[in-house]
Amino acid sequence: MASTIAPGPLHGIRVLDLSSVIMGPFSTQIMGDYGAEVFSIEDPTGDTNRSMGPGSHPGLSGVSMNLLRNKQSIGLDLKQPDGRDAFLRLAATCDVVVTNLRPGPLSRLGLTYDDVTAVRPDVVFCQAFGYPSDGPKANDPAYDDIIQSASGIGDLFERQGHQPSLLPTLVADKVAGLTIAAAVLAALLHRATTGEGQHIEVPMIDVMTSFVLVEHGAGGIPEPPVDRAGYRRILTPERRPQKTADGWINVLPYTDDHYHALFRAGDREDLLDDPRIATRASRIENSDSLYRDVATILSERSTDDWLEFCNEHGIPSTKAASLQDLVDDLPVEEHPVAGSYRVIPPPVRFSATPASVRRPAPTVGQDGRSVLSALGFADDELDHLEEQNVLFHH
Repeated sequence: MASTIAPGPLHGIRVLDLSSVIMGPFSTQIMGDYGAEVFSIEDPTGDTNRSMGPGSHPGLSGVSMNLLRNKQSIGLDLKQPDGRDAFLRLAATCDVVVTNLRPGPLSRLGLTYDDVTAVRPDVVFCQAFGYPSDGPKANDPAYDDIIQSASGIGDLFERQGHQPSLLPTLVADKVAGLTIAAAVLAALLHRATTGEGQHIEVPMIDVMTSFVLVEHGAGGIPEPPVDRAGYRRILTPERRPQKTADGWINVLPYTDDHYHALFRAGDREDLLDDPRIATRASRIENSDSLYRDVATILSERSTDDWLEFCNEHGIPSTKAASLQDLVDDLPVEEHPVAGSYRVIPPPVRFSATPASVRRPAPTVGQDGRSVLSALGFADDELDHLEEQNVLFHH
């Protein structure tokens, strides 16, 4: 990692991360990549993501190596009064607090929005959990699997003719994480123009319902409905990578010209005047059969042949990548304790304030004493906190 990096767009913003697993840490990873100073509060067992899958060092899984980057870890037992007091002293210096603790646990710890605004009136305080705080399920536990099912993901699979299933990625956690980051940035902009902080609530179920219904609300959105909810082209089971003579590709003919080119290449001139491709509406309506015809044509030639053909005719296409392909393309960096690892680069490119990876993922609590010392905690206070196992590291 470069030792001299231009400051990112959030340089000067301090974020206190009281979250765990994926959703909250992903949102604060984004803020850290954008230049914010992020303090991650961890309990004695460390963040759950530290043990999500294998890793080359204890407490640093492959997941956590990128998710915890650009953060300073503070091991703090918030159930002890001294731990709560230390948290609030730290919060008084922070612009943003992000937590995925449900209303009940947060209240029992005495770390609610009101508690934090008592020490930092203009704080941007974001709570993200499964369900709205004013609803009957406010304190129900919710993980990605639960929210996927509650937001209709399983129904999408059933509509394709399969058993209800879940997407094999933590889509609810990550979409909610993106939403948290966007909401916090909007609140910081508001504060910059008015001086006013605020409380933000991000219920995962609301995020994913909104996400799924962008296109799948479809004909169910007008009242009364004009069709069943669900976007037909996306729901066809034929929407998938296609087999070529030597591998897998994804070709997406989108216009009648695209279909004409493919039909000619596959010696299917009989389909050139097919009414299924005459209009956008007819192409959507007949996605099932059209995609089957395209898949049959693609099976006759190699992936490289089709990629060259599609490039010549302006047809959207790509070789289907494996997960390992994606990992193999990542740059390699050195971690001070875990050795070589693959860095997932920040996906946004700023011309003047670049996002960057400035700090490798810390071990549990490694920065606690130095951070609190810099914020004015005296050595004897820190000694006391460590002796009482309020402040810890491992």
